[in-house]
Amino acid sequence: MNAHDASLRMKELARLLEYHSRLYYVLDAPEISDYDYDMLFRELVTLEETYPKLADPNSPTKRVGGKALDGFNKVTHNVPLGSLSDVFDYDEVRAFVSRIKAIAPDCEFTVECKIDGLSVALVYENGKFIRGATRGDGKVGEDVTENLRTIRTIPLTIDTDEPYVEVRGEVYMSRAKFEKLNERREAEGESLFANPRNAAAGTLRQLDSKITASRGLDIFVFNYQAGTKSFDTHSESLDWLKAVGFTVLPEYSVVKTADEVIDVIERIGAAREGLPFGIDGAVIKVNSLSLRTEIGENTSTPKWAVAYKYPPEEKPTKLHDIVIQVGRTGVLTPNAVLEAVQLAGTTVSRATLHNLDFIRERDIMIGDTVIVRKAGDIIPEVVSVVKAKRDGSERFFDMPSVCPSCGEAVIADADDESQSGTAAYRCTNSACPAQLLRNLEHFASKDAMDIDGLGKSLLALLHSEGLVKNVADLYSLKEEQLIPLERMGKKSAQNLIAAIENSKNAGLARLIYSLGIRQVGVKAAQVLAAKFGDIEALFGADEESLCDIEDVGAVTAKYVIDFFAHAKTREIIDELKSCGVVTVYESQQKSEKLSGMTFVLTGTLPTMKRDEAAALIESHGGKVSSSVSKKTTYVVAGSDAGSKLTKAESLGVTVIDEDALVAMVNDGQ
Repeated sequence: MNAHDASLRMKELARLLEYHSRLYYVLDAPEISDYDYDMLFRELVTLEETYPKLADPNSPTKRVGGKALDGFNKVTHNVPLGSLSDVFDYDEVRAFVSRIKAIAPDCEFTVECKIDGLSVALVYENGKFIRGATRGDGKVGEDVTENLRTIRTIPLTIDTDEPYVEVRGEVYMSRAKFEKLNERREAEGESLFANPRNAAAGTLRQLDSKITASRGLDIFVFNYQAGTKSFDTHSESLDWLKAVGFTVLPEYSVVKTADEVIDVIERIGAAREGLPFGIDGAVIKVNSLSLRTEIGENTSTPKWAVAYKYPPEEKPTKLHDIVIQVGRTGVLTPNAVLEAVQLAGTTVSRATLHNLDFIRERDIMIGDTVIVRKAGDIIPEVVSVVKAKRDGSERFFDMPSVCPSCGEAVIADADDESQSGTAAYRCTNSACPAQLLRNLEHFASKDAMDIDGLGKSLLALLHSEGLVKNVADLYSLKEEQLIPLERMGKKSAQNLIAAIENSKNAGLARLIYSLGIRQVGVKAAQVLAAKFGDIEALFGADEESLCDIEDVGAVTAKYVIDFFAHAKTREIIDELKSCGVVTVYESQQKSEKLSGMTFVLTGTLPTMKRDEAAALIESHGGKVSSSVSKKTTYVVAGSDAGSKLTKAESLGVTVIDEDALVAMVNDGQ
C-alpha cells in the first residue's frame, strides 16, 4: 500500500470508528460486534505506526491516551465560563420568575438538569476538535485537550460547515464507573474519592492521559458559546448541538410560568435517584437569547439564570456494629454496619466512620439510631446520632489492640495523622493478609523487581489458589503449577517463570524499593543500597547512620528501623536469599563527570526514554530532580516540552538537548 492509499484508508477507518463509537457509547445502538470494532481499530493503529506523518491528531486511536505531559498550559477563554446564583426553595424560584416577568411578561424559561461535574470549553475549527480547557476561574483555565480526546462522548469531528464553534459542557463520571474506581482504589490501599465530581476533576487533570482514558469520563454539552451560527433561543441551540453530533442534556423543558418551572424541578428531583449520573440541582434559564442580553449580568453571575439546589436526602437507621477494614498500608478504618435503608436510589448497609476521632466527636455508639446520608449522593456517611432513642443497651467502641486480619499488634502511629489530627491505627506486619495482594503487586512492578507479565489479576489468582502467600513464594513457583491455571498455558507459564528468574538479578536498590517500606521510594532505595551495600547491614542500621544519608530524614529512618526489626521481615529476606535473589549492591557508577550537577528532564527526547536519560545522568554522578529551581544546573528538553521549560527560561537555568547531555558524559572518552 502506497502513502496515498494509506491516507485514504486511514480517513475511512477514522470515520467508521467514530460512527460506531457514537452508536455504542452515546446511542446504545451498536451495529457491529466488539471484535469487528477492535479489528478496525487495530488496522488503523498499524497504518499510523507505518505512516506516522499521516496520523491525524484527532484519530480515534487517541481515545486510549497518549504520552504523559509535564503540566497544563493556561488558556484564556474567548467567552468567560461564569457561574450561577443558587436558590434553595420555591419562594426564591418564584421571586426569580417574577423579576424576569416584570421585564418580559411573555418570557419562556428552560429548566435543565444541573450535572454534578466540572465545566469545560470545547473549540472546533472546520468541524474538527482542536482544543479543550477547564473552567478555571471562569476567565483562565487549563489546556486539557489530550485528556478530553479520550472521552468517548466528545465528538472529534462534528457535522457542520461552520468554520468556528465553541461549546460548553459538563464532564462527569457515572455512578457505576465511580463505584468501580473507588472499589479498585480501596483494594489498592489508595484514598477514596468523596464523590463523582471530585473523581471527574482529579481524572481530567491527570498528566498521563492513559489514566484519564482508563476511568471512562463522559460529557453533556449544554451551551453554544461562540461561532458564526445564530439562534433565537437557547432550546434551538441545544437542538442544533444535538444534530451536529454533541451529547446534550438528557432532560430540558421549555415552560412559561413559575408553577410550570417548579413542576419540572420536582419531576427532575423525583427521577434523579434513578439516573446513572449525579445531579446537584436544576438550572432555570431565560430561553430568549436577545432577552438575556437585555436583562444583563451581575458582577460574577448572570441575572437571567439561577440554579435550584436539591437538599441531601437523610434517613434514620440502626447502627448494629462497627467493624474494622485493613487497608493496603496497614491503616485500620472503622466501618458502620447499618440496618439496610433506601437512600438516593440504592440500599445502604455500610458507611465509613473514617477514624476514632470521627466516632468520638459525634459520640457514636454501637446500637445507636443514626442519621445517614450520601455525600454527593454517593458515599454513605453517618451525620449524627439520635440520642433520644438510646435505651442503655448501646456499647462503647474502641480501636482493637491487634489486627483483625493477622492478629499482630496494632500501633497508634503519630507520624501518620488523620485529617483531624488523630494518630492513625496501623498494623505493622508486612506479611498481613489484608495487605498482601497490593504488596505483591508493588513487589513485581516496573520500578521494583520488574517481573514482566505478573499483574494484579494473575497475582490474585495465584493467591486464591494458595500458591503465593508472600513475595518469596514467587521464586518457588513451578511451571507445572502454573499451566493448569485459567488463561495460562505452557508458553505463558514458561515466560512467567523466566521473568521471575530474571528478577533475581534486579539488584539491591530495586529489592529495597520492592519491599514497600514506608516513605522509601526509588531514590531513597538507591541511596540506602549505595550506603549500606548489603541487605544484612540494614538489619543493624541505627537512626544516626540513616539520618546521615541525603534523602533520608528522621521519620523515614524510623520506618526503616521498624521494618527491619520485624521478625517477618527476617523470614522473608532469608527466603529470598535462599532462592538466589541478589541482596548485595553492585555500583552502576561509571564516572563522576556530572558530580554536583542537578538535571531536570522535560519533553520527549529523540532516542532515550526519560528513565534511560535519568540512569545515564546518575551513572556519571549527577542528580535528577522532578522540579526546576534556582539550584537546577541543566534542564534537558525534548520535543513538546511544557511548563518546566518555561520555568527554566524564567529562572535563567541553562537548557540543553539530548545530544549535549550525551556529549557531556562522553567528553574525554
